[in-house]
Amino acid sequence: MLQIYNTLSRSKEVFKPIESGKVKIYVCGMTVYDFCHIGHARVMIVFDMVVRWLRASGYEVLYVRNITDIDDKIINRAIENKESIAALTSRFIDAMRADSDSLGLMHPDQEPRATEFIGQMQGMISRLIEQQLAYQADDGDVNFAVRLFPGYGKLSGKSLDELQAGERVTIVGTKRDPHDFVLWKSAKPEEPADTRWQSPWGEGRPGWHIECSAMSCDLLGEHFDIHGGGSDLQFPHHENEIAQSEGALYGKGRAPSDEPFVHYWMHNGHIRVNEEKMSKSLGNFFLIRDVLKTYDPEVLRFFMLRAHYRSPINYSDAQLDEAHAGLVRLYTALAHTPSSDIAIDIESTWVQRFNAAVNDDFNTPEAIAVLFDLASEINRANGKEKDQLANTLRSLAGSLNFLQREPNQFLQAGARHTESGLSVEQIELQITARANAKQAKDFAKADGIRKQLLEQGVVLEDKPGGITEWRRL
Repeated sequence: MLQIYNTLSRSKEVFKPIESGKVKIYVCGMTVYDFCHIGHARVMIVFDMVVRWLRASGYEVLYVRNITDIDDKIINRAIENKESIAALTSRFIDAMRADSDSLGLMHPDQEPRATEFIGQMQGMISRLIEQQLAYQADDGDVNFAVRLFPGYGKLSGKSLDELQAGERVTIVGTKRDPHDFVLWKSAKPEEPADTRWQSPWGEGRPGWHIECSAMSCDLLGEHFDIHGGGSDLQFPHHENEIAQSEGALYGKGRAPSDEPFVHYWMHNGHIRVNEEKMSKSLGNFFLIRDVLKTYDPEVLRFFMLRAHYRSPINYSDAQLDEAHAGLVRLYTALAHTPSSDIAIDIESTWVQRFNAAVNDDFNTPEAIAVLFDLASEINRANGKEKDQLANTLRSLAGSLNFLQREPNQFLQAGARHTESGLSVEQIELQITARANAKQAKDFAKADGIRKQLLEQGVVLEDKPGGITEWRRL
């Protein structure tokens, strides 16, 4: 049975969907004011894997990932660029989707934009005011009163007293408490007209936290199965989501244990670069589109899933080269075993081990280890057994979105895309020249051609029957 580590309970729990056979999942998406970086790629790849596995396990999945298209960063960038909010966000939504397609990922079933749900956000804010959990301050902002919600801190394990202990906390604006967070921002005179909406509390725009509560409740219902996102969102964003969502539902009382806002909270680990957390402020972030100029998308996906989704991972070219080498090993095992219609044996040790690994909180490193063991077995097998094992490898890897291409297509692409690499035609001409040299018994020339190709990143492998295969390093 599938077990998921639930951040809320800080333990692995057997997954039990609210509605039998169906799963509703919401993932916090991108704020669209710039191109996506590899931190965004990790969120996209991890939850693409989760959804694929749930569907492979027989669940009907409704996958929602939001788009934040109104935010202080968006407003500042639009003003800086002298363009409208709509023009800026549309451009980067297109770029985000292009990056996702380049990575070979599924599209979410629904991808709501925050600006399409202003009415739902205002409705939730009104309910919070009625429940006396929110108030309009003197500066016009509507804030959530965190101390009036008794369950605040249950996701992060942080209490307000611990957060404040030892700190000199300054109350920002006219908040009653420094930890109160904004639900509705009052418009400022200098802000553009396309950043404000009419509301019962005057012109303004929604705060960041309220958008996810409103969109997820509208599209998935007030109780749904899984909420995902990066570990940096656990506090305060997801903590605030719980407070405002359950506050709107239950007021100042706690949610019933069988009807919380979300049943399972999942958070993927962050990416580190040279052992430092990746961030724009440090200047150590990498855009997806720039990485894919050099590396195959499958290599980046494999790199991400070789680590457990909850673990931080260190990004470097050396790590991507290692991921490529791993894929070479797997594709090489499939190189002489064409796809067939042979049904895989679901009772086999390979299938059982693989399923057990992924069902253990999506333990993809252990599942990938099974794939490597299976590849080794393929290399030792012959005939029908070899074909059966190869088909099993393709099928299991396919559930994680790997090994679905013709092996030579991957092997002859190489680890890195370069402008100066030999063309296929040039390589094959050299192979022909080497074969002619061998036939003429000029072995020194044949060895020289092999060495020259190797220096240019091309490995030759002689097979029975006078066949020479090649791949790029």
